[in-house]
Amino acid sequence: MGLFELFRAKKRPEKGPRKDLPPEVSRVVGILRNVHDPETGLSIVDEGLLYGLTVERDEVDVFLLMARSTPECHFCQMLAINVQNRILREIVDALKREGFNRIRIYNEIGLLLAEG
Repeated sequence: MGLFELFRAKKRPEKGPRKDLPPEVSRVVGILRNVHDPETGLSIVDEGLLYGLTVERDEVDVFLLMARSTPECHFCQMLAINVQNRILREIVDALKREGFNRIRIYNEIGLLLAEG
């Protein structure tokens, strides 16, 4: 088998959340599908912003990929920060409505972005 056949033979990973998630994690993913990026209109799950969750009883840790390239324009950076803050607020609000009492949202380098 040649090198190219080896790569073609590999099964590609499916897009989207894994199918074997624990029920409590699947529930949170479903809730977060209703949170949309105001710039694109896509859910944060479908857009790929959500990359991890930890769920324990009524506590949730959400891990997001929030690094985006923004132009070196201060006005554009302010818009990006406002969009990010809106997404964070919507995540906290959505999870609070569903009965979660402690919500922590982190970015891709582990910095706490929001807490509720």
